[in-house]
Amino acid sequence: MTTAFDPIDLAGTRLGNRVALAPMTRSRAFGPGNSPTDSITEYYAQRASAGLIITEGTQPSVVGQGYPDTPGLHSQEQIAGWRKVTDAVHAKGGKIVAQLMHGGRIGHPDLLPDGLVPVGASPVAAPGQVYLHDGPKDYVVPRELTSEEIEATIADFVSASRNAIEAGFDGVELHGANGYLIHQFLAPNTNLRDDQWGGSVENRIRFAVEVSRAVVAEIGAARTGIRLSPAIGLLGTEEPDPEPTYTALVRELETLGLAFVHLIEHDREFTLAVRKLYSGTFILNAKTEGPTSADELKLIEDGTADLISFGVLFLANPDLPARLKAGGPYNTPDPATFFGGGDQGYLDYPALEG
Repeated sequence: MTTAFDPIDLAGTRLGNRVALAPMTRSRAFGPGNSPTDSITEYYAQRASAGLIITEGTQPSVVGQGYPDTPGLHSQEQIAGWRKVTDAVHAKGGKIVAQLMHGGRIGHPDLLPDGLVPVGASPVAAPGQVYLHDGPKDYVVPRELTSEEIEATIADFVSASRNAIEAGFDGVELHGANGYLIHQFLAPNTNLRDDQWGGSVENRIRFAVEVSRAVVAEIGAARTGIRLSPAIGLLGTEEPDPEPTYTALVRELETLGLAFVHLIEHDREFTLAVRKLYSGTFILNAKTEGPTSADELKLIEDGTADLISFGVLFLANPDLPARLKAGGPYNTPDPATFFGGGDQGYLDYPALEG
């Protein structure tokens, strides 16, 4: 029987176990030009016992920034900062991929320089507010991307992927989930276009497919993955009938031979359907009542998933694989320190003694 503590081959990269660090925004990129700091380096190095680390969402371009103090991969300063991170993780035997996240309509002009405004598939504002340094502000109506700008945005993902490899990452994860730009093209209520990028299922999946295809052409399929969240409903996305869209999308991704698909689960039956459609490595962030826990490791044993990604539990337990294997105990996370701030609640969660 396969367990969470058995190694696995990820498209030619050997992972020591099947416990993944899920991407979690921490808003602490205080280095020059939103570059990683020494604290970020230490944070990921502490969690290098993960089979696979997936970084926090990292913007592929200036306009792709959705929140304060999130890191990018579009400048030499950022590449240099991330190189320290990857070197530290690799020195401890870990593997790490960069999650590339374009916020799209999620963001605010006050975050952006030179009069830039958030962009999106269509001029539909997200509900709610974004929290900036000077307080919460309503999301604005994004500027609809032209066809030429869509192609330029795809090129931004390609450039950031190339930068990720230069920075020493083992690959990238394209963030196609949780209401950000790629997801905004997939969801029918955020994509109202009537051109080749919207309308039909074929057209709404086109952006996700073309970004994936272009990144594969640049860095190879073995170093490219994608995260998806059918019908999760975050940040104002609505997908009342997700099956046709995601079935078509996964079939297209299958032809590209991506290293992995990382699914945020909404429905177990649909999870199993995706599992059958996709022959590559399947990472699951399982649907649970609370944070993902040791109970979900059985999904590896029964073949539902190849890896399980852990968010909050890994945030608070930097040596999570060892704790899972020992049956605990587990540190208690502090939500007040999840976003922004200093090293408290970031670097000071203790590891098991000995």
